[in-house]
This record gives sequence, C-alpha cells and structure tokens, in this order.
Amino acid sequence: MQPIVAVVCDVRQFDTYTWHATPETYLTAAIEVAGVLPLMVPAFGERIDIDGLLSRVDGVMLSGSKSNVHPGLYGAEPGPAYEPYDPARDATSLPLARAAVETGVPLLAICRGLQELNVALGGTLATEIQELDGRRDHRAPQHEDHDERFAIVHDVAPRTGGCLASIVGGGPVPVNSLHRQAISALAPRLQAEAVAEDGTIEAVSVIDAPGFALGVQWHPEYWAKSDTPSRRLFEAFGEAARVHAGGRLAAAQ
Repeated sequence: MQPIVAVVCDVRQFDTYTWHATPETYLTAAIEVAGVLPLMVPAFGERIDIDGLLSRVDGVMLSGSKSNVHPGLYGAEPGPAYEPYDPARDATSLPLARAAVETGVPLLAICRGLQELNVALGGTLATEIQELDGRRDHRAPQHEDHDERFAIVHDVAPRTGGCLASIVGGGPVPVNSLHRQAISALAPRLQAEAVAEDGTIEAVSVIDAPGFALGVQWHPEYWAKSDTPSRRLFEAFGEAARVHAGGRLAAAQ
C-alpha cells in the first residue's frame, strides 16, 4: 500500500472564500519522488484529533509558506517585520510536529516547517536576518520565473556523521534560498545538521526522536526530480514512511 503523509494546509482568501491549500510542488515531490500519497490536512487547530490522525498516517510533511510563525509563540513582540501570519496553521502544525516527534511518525519539515519545528520544541526565530552583521541575503530573488526564484545559490555544510550527511553526503551541498527568517535560539531537543557559510542554521534533526525527524531551511521540493541531494531527501523520507507503514500494518494484524 502507498504510505499516506499528512501535509498541513495554509489558510488563504480567494474569491471571497476561505481556502485551505498547499503548493503543488510539495505534493508532486511527495507522490513522484518520495512515493507517498500526500493527504492535505485543513488547518483546524484544536478541532483536529491529532492522535487519531497520526494513528492513520505514515508521515508528516510541514511545507514552506509566505506566512511566518507568530512571534508571540516564542516570546517576541509582534510587528511588521514578522508578518504575515497564519495563526490557524500555527495552531495545527506546532502540536502536530510535537506529537509526530513523540510517536515516531516520520517528519520532514521544510522552510516554515523547520521554523515551526524549532518553535514547537522551545526554540526562537530571528527575522530580517539579511540585516544582521555577517549574514548574507537569504531572501528569494525578485523574479517572475520560478526557476530563477528557486535557483541554487549557496552551499551548506552538513554535520560530519550526522543524519543529513548520511542522506546527501558529507561535502558542501548546494541549495536554494528563499527565507528572511531563520533559527535564533536552537530548541534544546534539536541539533544543527547543516549550516551556511554565514552561520545560518540550514538543517536540524531531533536528538532523541524515535523516528525520522529532519528539517531543512531550503526548498528541496522544487528540484526533487533533477537535483541529487533534493531527490535523496525525499527518497529517505519516503523510505521512512514505508517502514512506518509496514510496522503499523503489522501491529494491526
């Protein structure tokens, strides 16, 4: 059976309706590269039975988004530099991330997803990092062509012997960059799996997680079919989901 992976939606306003939506690039990478069926989960927060959901799926993927985690969730003062927000997604993704980690359901967190994971486990974020001393500009290029916006622009250095290095290799890994926020204080249960040349944390893993639990700040979903490190990330996530699915089905028999 094809493993099922929960993907938390963003909340958007279109044509006078409220939509719960996810960019297709994440869904395509999930089904065509990871080999899993993405199940879009509406951002209904506490109305969702998270334990029940996790008992029925084989993985969780937290996608990137234009919105940011609300700063009040990690003790910062809200302001224009932190906007825009999606409080419904926060109320869904953060408890889902914590529960996935605790129950061993494979978790892949991308961009906003990495930031959600850090906040969910007690970390903080910095905004407008391009204004900090010594930092490069990690924001997306201003271009209408998405291939240009998601172009590979800098290297990250995986932690020697880490779980990311075991997936993508130990040498410098070229990645894209489309973010203006980043991890400030790393959550106690997380360890950095890769950093950029300017010191920005680009990937994390959960130290004591019973299952696959990895977050990346870049966007592997966009190049998952053509870029080797991006493909390997999704393949590893898919394999973890298949292993979890096998154990779940065996336990049900």
